[in-house]
Amino acid sequence: MTPRIADARRLVVKIGSALLVDRTTGLRNDWLRDLAADVAALKAGGADVVLVSSGSIALGRGVLGLPPGPLALEQSQAAAAVGQIRLARAYEEVLAPHGITTAQVLVTLEDTEDRRRYLNSRATLQTLLGLGVVPIVNENDTVATDEIRFGDNDRLAAQVAVTVGADQLVLLSDVDGFYSANPKEDPTARRFDLIEEITPAIEAMAGDPISGLSKGGMKTKLLAAKTAVRGGCAMAIMEGSVSRPLLALAEGRAACTWFTAQADPQVARKRWIAAMKEKGTIRVDAGAEAALRQGRSLLPAGVLAVSGDFGRGEPVAILGAGGETLGKGLARYTGDEARAIAGRRSAEIEAVLGYPGRAALIHRDDMVL
Repeated sequence: MTPRIADARRLVVKIGSALLVDRTTGLRNDWLRDLAADVAALKAGGADVVLVSSGSIALGRGVLGLPPGPLALEQSQAAAAVGQIRLARAYEEVLAPHGITTAQVLVTLEDTEDRRRYLNSRATLQTLLGLGVVPIVNENDTVATDEIRFGDNDRLAAQVAVTVGADQLVLLSDVDGFYSANPKEDPTARRFDLIEEITPAIEAMAGDPISGLSKGGMKTKLLAAKTAVRGGCAMAIMEGSVSRPLLALAEGRAACTWFTAQADPQVARKRWIAAMKEKGTIRVDAGAEAALRQGRSLLPAGVLAVSGDFGRGEPVAILGAGGETLGKGLARYTGDEARAIAGRRSAEIEAVLGYPGRAALIHRDDMVL
């Protein structure tokens, strides 16, 4: 079945540079205001929305008067530093009239590969969404080097979608879907409406970037789709220059390609955690076990013993009072910290560790029983 944007509970939208920035006139304010109206409508319908926006370098290079063509790393970082503040302000100005608060979140590839940073990013984004905020996410181009870059916001958007447990991801691009070949080079190329499995044949069809402003070609979009669908998130590729692009998608007026998800986001995350090799164990009392079976988080007060040398964000086995395995989860404290606060009430954590920590030792979203 083809996904419907109207059914999205949590939606990530990626905006390409070519849509947001005109080479000669700069920011496309009218288009951005239309997008803001779409975001407001989705939020009014009960959906959480995250925007992953390109455009900081394109905006900054125009302000700085940098020449066209490839930029040196330090030039790109300088352009990003100038462009990021303008980009964040532009989103704030178009969403504020709808009563929507925005937040800027800058990340690098390292933030998703390091489990501790990943958990910090996830907790921040989840908190922002819980407060009704629309996060504006971009790669932190001012500090990222080639070795720690995503390199394109298609893959960044897919990683963000998986991180926040989104059920849908929409790539607003300069192409209207996935084709069997580059339609600008092959007149016989056909667009797919729905792709239910990314096969080797589908992968072989991916081509190169078309736009001079955007970095992400069809290969990167396909990589993004693979990440998204494995994480339980359906993904659409659509041409986004039309007025009210998300409304057009919802009403079926926009050509696009949908990639269907392989599982529910929560199910996919639980499978990911279950497949990890645990680095330690946490034994809980009967009261904590009962609470866990009711879907609650594990608090330090219910912990009887902790073993193993594990870091924050690493997987640990959860054992019952008799030593039987109950499940697995990602620890929010190191092994030494967990041992120090075992059996303590959450209000005592700061006194024991010397800093205010998180109330849960393992959050229910990071646990599988």
